[in-house]
Formats: sequence, structure tokens, C-alpha cells
Amino acid sequence: MKIRRHYFILRESYPQATDGVPLEVTTAELAEKLDCTHRNMVLLLKRMVQEEWIEWAARRGRGNRSLLTFAKPLDSLMLEEAEELALRGDLQSALQLLQPRGAALVGRFQQWLSGQFGFQTVVEGERRTDTLRFPMPGKIDSLDPARIHYVGESHLVNQLFDGLVRMDVRGDAVLPHLAHAWETNESRTEWTFFLRKGVFFHHGREMTSWDVKYTLYRLHRLAPNGLYSWVYNGIEHIDTPDDLTIRFRLKTRNEAFLSFLSTNRASIVPEDLCEQIGDAFGQASGAVVGTGPFRLSSSSHGIWILEAFPSYFQERPFLDRVEVWTMPADADRKEEDMEELRQFQVMHNVRIEGMAGGEWEQVRQSGTTCKFLTVNELKTGPLANAAFRSALDYAIHRTELLRRLSGDVIEEATSFWFRPTADGGRIVTDEADYLLTCSTMLRECGYNGQPLVLTTIPQYEHDAALIQEMLGKAGINLQIHLIAAEQFKGKERMSADLLLFAIMLDEHRELRLIDLYKSMMQHMDHATGAVLGDALQRILGEPDASVRMGLFMEMEDELIKRHSLLFLYRKHLKTAFHPSVQGISLESLGWVRFRDLWFR
Repeated sequence: MKIRRHYFILRESYPQATDGVPLEVTTAELAEKLDCTHRNMVLLLKRMVQEEWIEWAARRGRGNRSLLTFAKPLDSLMLEEAEELALRGDLQSALQLLQPRGAALVGRFQQWLSGQFGFQTVVEGERRTDTLRFPMPGKIDSLDPARIHYVGESHLVNQLFDGLVRMDVRGDAVLPHLAHAWETNESRTEWTFFLRKGVFFHHGREMTSWDVKYTLYRLHRLAPNGLYSWVYNGIEHIDTPDDLTIRFRLKTRNEAFLSFLSTNRASIVPEDLCEQIGDAFGQASGAVVGTGPFRLSSSSHGIWILEAFPSYFQERPFLDRVEVWTMPADADRKEEDMEELRQFQVMHNVRIEGMAGGEWEQVRQSGTTCKFLTVNELKTGPLANAAFRSALDYAIHRTELLRRLSGDVIEEATSFWFRPTADGGRIVTDEADYLLTCSTMLRECGYNGQPLVLTTIPQYEHDAALIQEMLGKAGINLQIHLIAAEQFKGKERMSADLLLFAIMLDEHRELRLIDLYKSMMQHMDHATGAVLGDALQRILGEPDASVRMGLFMEMEDELIKRHSLLFLYRKHLKTAFHPSVQGISLESLGWVRFRDLWFR
């Protein structure tokens, strides 16, 4: 409502005024504030009185000043305006309006917004349309599988695209998907996949083996150093004997290859459209076209609308429409606060407190995220000394860290694998003893207060600040350097002493760990890097999963022993859902698939 904007300007022009207390003004003064004519100002005042936002006592005659009383609190009116903007689909403008007024008002708006989320049914004639509104913290920069960086983007790509194969919900086996069968040669360096007939992209063209070939070559071109690049960079050649057969020849045996093809990074994209629109593919301003159970209908003002794809090669989704409302991250809010997405039918990464227990069901999933520090051993300075690395490891007060983070989903991490620890974890009980031990260890290793740089991404700034505070208390000078997630695997991180990051331990744990260790090798001393490289080669050539796990643990033990890998904490993923929701797989390591959901 435009008149509200006039009221906002008027009210903010008199910040010293108190609601309910008359203020002496003239109509000419008010007209100047709103940059309008005297006649229009009189009309605006009349309208504001009718809306009961103000009281106006006009005094006529030269030298007489009228009385203006602000009757409607500015925050209440701004909240009404933000609600109208949100209902019109302009969530970003609503938040931009409120954010300058502070976190309390934004919190009130988000509480109202939570009531707009969830499942809705509209019946027109005899046709029923089922819609799920789904809030998502953070932003969406791209839905191009080759360019995604954030969890929210990854989740939506899973709904819009498909891969040749898929991982079962437990992460134990690779299953057919766009390819109905495959075979490999004896040396396991040649893999042939046979595609399903009648699989269509959202823009109407049938998928062929040439799209698959194009997808992998495009991924190599757009993201030569991206996530799992060591897999697709290891493809020597791709053949397409016909439109339904695709053959990959690898440079060397890679037991992670099949698992990689089940990730959304290897989602199949249409060659014709990608070539036609170029870098606009995956953008809100371009096109997002896959073969998935949902197609992107529209995107504007931070709201992405997905509609069921009726020609999906498997069962059509039960839901007709999904609205994903991105919630811009507030720089002042903690990461764990951003993950609590308020009440709606399906919530990810949440703890339910203060909600009626009978109204919600909750499952602690098998998947977790694990946060850790790694050391740049190529830099000269204190961290080149193993004794100092040991002192720094001890100085990170895990018990205090967990207390500050709090929550039943967070626990100390001592491994990327779930295995008992010999010492029951590193527990510091007495603060005086802790500080004395830190001081002694630092003195014995010759540390003299030299500054260290910890590099991480903005999303982990809160964790970095906690570590900075703890190490400062122990006598270690730590500075924080933030870089964007897409730059974290680049050269900029090599100037850091310490790197803070997280890894998702889901059905793709092995792929993620190999990716991590290959990244760590770039900032290890030559001898340790060579040992790690040899271990990784053995893993990639080992067909037995249990043997691979043993090799992973041996590598991890060596890095822990060197204090090159410092574990912080592990966070269990939780999904909460309303009893009306059906179709949720409680065994899944990842997020719920929209295509499986239906409502009673």
C-alpha cells in the first residue's frame, strides 16, 4: 500500500517523537518532508486519520502550529507492509524493508511467515492441487549441476535432475536410474551403460547418449578443479556407439567412478539448451532443464516454484507444486540459528523444543556433518613444529566448544568414521589446569605469540570466532580470513596457516573423503603427501568396501597422530515432520525427496 510508505517517511522524519504524544508541526513542514503539494498533504493526512494511524488537530491562522499525534507504532505498520509483500511473492523486498529496524522485528516477521509454510490444497471444480511451501535458509546462486556450491542448491538439483545411477537410501549399493544396466571390463577401466528409452527433458526432447557425453565433457570444461574433479578428469575417452549406449574409458582403475555417477554433480543436462543459452543455464534469468520429477516453473524475488513433471520416466510425484522460499542469511545471526526453519510440515537440520510433542515426529538420520581444522604444512612458522601443533590441538577446548554450541544434535568428533575412541575423547575438566597446561606446552615449543591466519567461508564465521576466542585465552594469536565457498579450493587458501571446513558424511562419504585428502595433499610436506597419495591409490583400486574403510582409518590415524587434522565436532542431521506427511524414508542419509511426499 503506497500510503504506508508515506507514513514510514513521515514517522522516520521525527525520530524524537513518542507514539501517543502530540507534536507541533505545520502542514507546509509535512509537505516538505514528503516532497508533495499542500493539497496532497491535506489529502494524505485525512487518509492517515481514517486509517487511525495518526491524530490530527489543525490550527488555522498565521503563527499557529497544528498537533500531529502518531497513533500507530511504526514497527506494526512495517510488519503489515512486509506481510503484504510476502503474500505477493516478493520476500526479498519484505526482508529488506524490515532488516534496518533490527533482528527483533525480523524475528516477528519470520514467526508470521512460518504460518504461511507447509501443505496446502486448492480444489477448483473437481481438480485438487497439492502444494508444499518450503523455506530454505541462504541463497541460490545457480541450479546448474556443474556450478552448485551450497546445500540448498544441491537439494533442489536433486529434484530437477537425474543421474545415470542412484545410491540406495542406506548408501550401501548403486542402483539403476537413467541407465537400466551397465557392465565393465576385467580391469574395470571401461564402463558401458545402457540408457532407458523414452526419458524426456523438461523442454520436451528425448534424452540420448550424446547428452550424457556432453554432460561429462562440459563438467570438465566448467569445473576442472571442482568437487570430485579427480574422477571426471580421470576419464580418458567417451564413446557413443548409438543413442542409448555410452562407454567410458578411464585412465586408471577407479572404484569410486560408479559412486560418482550417482552424485548430483553428474546430473545429465540437455546439450542443445546448454549450447543455446550458455552461462545462463541454471540461472534464475536463464533456464533450468533436467529430466527430474519436478521442473522449474518460475523464479523471482527469492521464490523458486517447482511443478510436477507429468512425463517423468518413473512415477509422477504426488505433489503438484513446491514453492521454495529462500530466506536471506542475516550476517548477525549464528549459523545454528539459521538452520532452525520454524514450523512447517517438513524441516531439515532442526531441533524441536517448545513444540507440542504430539504434533510432530522427529527422526535422527544417519547422515552427519563434521567440522575440522587442517594445517598448512608448507608455510614456515609455528605450525611447522609438531610440538606446537600438539599444543594448538590441546588448546581447542572441545568441552567448552560443545557447551557454547549446545544441542542434542552436536557431539565431539574424533573420526570421520563411527568408531570408539581409546581415551573416550579429549575432555578438559578444570579450567585452571587447562590454562596452565596450555602455557607450559606453548613455552616448551618456543611459541612467542606469532599471529596465525585461519581461513574459512562466511557460513562458518561463528565457529571460527569461537576458536579464535579459545586460542586467545590459551595464549595463541589467531586472525580470521573469510573467502567465498567457490574460492575455497583455489590458491587463495594456500596463504592460510589453518583451514576450517566441514564435510558431509552421507551416502557419498568415500567420495567426499578422497576429495578432502586430495585437497589436503596440496598443503602437506612432500613426504607425507606421497604417503597419502599412495594410500589413496590403493583405495581407488580396492573393490572390497570393508578393506577400503580400513585403509581410510589408517590414513586418518596418521594425520591425527601428526596433529595435521584436528577434529572439532559432529552434527547429526534431523528431520522433523508433521504426522500428516506420508512417504518420508526414515533410513535416508540425505534430505527428503519431494517426489515421495504426500499428505493425508
